[in-house]
Amino acid sequence: MPPRVPPPPPGLVIVDKDRGPTSHDVVGKLRRIMGTRKVGHAGTLDPMATGVLVVGIERATKLLGHLSLDTKAYTATVRLGLGTDTDDAEGDPLGEPVPVDAGADEVRAEMARLTGDIEQVPSAVSAVKIDGKRAYQRVRDGETVVIPARPVTVSAFELLALRRDGPFLDLDVTVECSSGTYVRALARDLGAALGTGGHLTALRRTRVGPFTLEHARTVEELAAAPGLSLDLAAAVTTAFPRVDVDDTAATDVRIGRSLPAAGIPGTYGVFGPDGAALALMADRGSSARPVVVLAPAG
Repeated sequence: MPPRVPPPPPGLVIVDKDRGPTSHDVVGKLRRIMGTRKVGHAGTLDPMATGVLVVGIERATKLLGHLSLDTKAYTATVRLGLGTDTDDAEGDPLGEPVPVDAGADEVRAEMARLTGDIEQVPSAVSAVKIDGKRAYQRVRDGETVVIPARPVTVSAFELLALRRDGPFLDLDVTVECSSGTYVRALARDLGAALGTGGHLTALRRTRVGPFTLEHARTVEELAAAPGLSLDLAAAVTTAFPRVDVDDTAATDVRIGRSLPAAGIPGTYGVFGPDGAALALMADRGSSARPVVVLAPAG
């Protein structure tokens, strides 16, 4: 019997996803590359999108549901002059092209109206759940999907470049927004505001929460040189406030006991004297209770 291969160390891999594969496809490839089944992702990217995808390895998968990924940044290309049924280039056209009679100033003015705290209707093929079923699955099953508007925050929606291509007007833009914002829907709504259609032809996520393209490597680069972007301690330090404890408190944390409250709002990381990430904890009154124990006793 061949010797058992030890599992890889826990941590995060920040992937620079290519256009084409789904987020689930990336997880499958990382399982083979990293040599473990314990792989998961946070913050799904559409197949046509590229850029930052956060992947957890081994015990770091327990971090994924607690990471503060509530802000995101993108670069994108919006094509004005035609809408599609998916609000992106992979969908079917909605009617014929409608030439765009607008200049940069008018485009910027309508972009400004889509900036700030707004009500947005997600794309019909989004991952929003309707009565427990994803909207995109209902569309594939032939159902008519009506998704109610919901509040989102677009902190920046800026025009970088504008160029004409026949009846179309292509815009290179940057977007900074809250989680749950659909850049495809911004393209759709910008087109509608300008009296035409609009859809995305390119989307690249440059940041999600504190994780940026500076941390990221492509799947091909990872296959050639497997390794973590951030080990468990670095991942927790990057994503959460940090509290260091002594040996006695570290022992308590490892067996799931509470500690005195740290006076920090939200979830924070607790580290032992050796610098190891022990747990995520949160204050509850006068005590701090484990949210997830990352280094259990034994």
